[in-house]
Amino acid sequence: MTATATTANALQPVIVGAGPAGVRAAQTLVAHGLRPVVIDEAPRAGGQIYRRPPTGLTQRSAQTLYGFESKRADALHEAFDALQGRIDHRPDSLVWNAQAQQLDVLHNPTRSTRRVPYSHLIVATGATDRVLPVPGWTLPGVYTLGGAQVALKFQGCAIGQRVVFMGTGPLLYLVAYQYAKAGVKVAAVLDTARLADQLAATPAMLTQPAVFAKGVYYVGWLRAQGVALHSGVRPLRVLGDEQQSRVTGVAWHDGREERTLACDAVGFGYALRSETQLADLLGCRFDYAPMHRAHLPVRDAAGRASVEGVYLAGDGAGIMGADAAEWAGERAALALLADNGVAIHTARATALEHKLDRLTTFRRGLERAFPLPQDWAAHAPDDLVVCRCENVTAGTLRQTVAVNGADEMNRLKALSRVGMGRCQGRMCGVAAAEILAHAADQPVQQVGRLRGQAPIKPVPIRLVPCTEGDA
Repeated sequence: MTATATTANALQPVIVGAGPAGVRAAQTLVAHGLRPVVIDEAPRAGGQIYRRPPTGLTQRSAQTLYGFESKRADALHEAFDALQGRIDHRPDSLVWNAQAQQLDVLHNPTRSTRRVPYSHLIVATGATDRVLPVPGWTLPGVYTLGGAQVALKFQGCAIGQRVVFMGTGPLLYLVAYQYAKAGVKVAAVLDTARLADQLAATPAMLTQPAVFAKGVYYVGWLRAQGVALHSGVRPLRVLGDEQQSRVTGVAWHDGREERTLACDAVGFGYALRSETQLADLLGCRFDYAPMHRAHLPVRDAAGRASVEGVYLAGDGAGIMGADAAEWAGERAALALLADNGVAIHTARATALEHKLDRLTTFRRGLERAFPLPQDWAAHAPDDLVVCRCENVTAGTLRQTVAVNGADEMNRLKALSRVGMGRCQGRMCGVAAAEILAHAADQPVQQVGRLRGQAPIKPVPIRLVPCTEGDA
């Protein structure tokens, strides 16, 4: 047996996440003789962007599900399917804690929990919606953009018959396009970004002409279909029928006057935020990343985290998109191999780093084109529910700052209970930080971030313990 083979056999690599980053990481490790464990919350690989419907659902074509991305989706799915028998795939499984070189994993169908040991870990946990709430956002019929997309891709249904999409970011137009293509009436798209923002960002976005062209196409197609597109707006509230407890419309300000529009469902969001809780539990060092307006786990160009044996790949370490996630997943796997004496193609590793580096300019362009509304906190009314798990309002947060002098996120959490609910601050953390920064008159990077705690996502109160040998 060669030294390389001996090293490979001694490794117990685990990959968390089977989206673009996780799939390419697994493919790379398998190609070098390893058999990684791949743990994923979904029943089938693909992640959010290439989410696959359940096997029992009437099959729809890749073109219908993924549009321009159908070939990439097919390629990723086929690559993962080809790995079966050479990986230990754990679908429907949530990693909810990490300690002592082991992961606590909940298998959702059986409600059983087990511990999975690892020698090295690739964290490819992806992203979720970045939420800035408005009055009425807790009404039935209000979804995040990602939730609306899951309903359409995974469940084959729409969130309503007459839908308004609002917020900002490329996902806003993509989801609106997907709904309209599926035959749903899209009443309007309300974008908080101004047309001037997008025009100013065009030179940077043209560094990726194919991606830019797709975005232009979505907007043009929506206009051609008669969908009303409004830019530079400020969402005011979701209107609802209190007796029937449902959405009846939305209200927004167009810069001159308040306007309303009837609808029966709303999809909203402000681009995406990285799922960083697992990296936090692993002890990874975080720094503030101005481009992402968030505290993110630190990694080097190859994906190495500050904790030895931990590698970060994809949107879970910074929102860069599906293409970048694939490259980062492969690069992280190559770093893991090289760190353990396995020979790799260094030219390929260097090429991947160059590809990722070139995307940075485009990513800055997206932030310029679709900025997070800087005045959101100033306009959030005191009775606005920010943390729906604990029913904490913007007024409560402001009072906590004024009366108790809270000027840091974990102090605010301890005194107000914001972020203490089932979602552990995943939905309310961004908004709470914006409120705190505005109330304390500090830059948002100075107020810190909510520390991750187990369970990082909700788990049942009653679990069935299961040993690794039962897996």
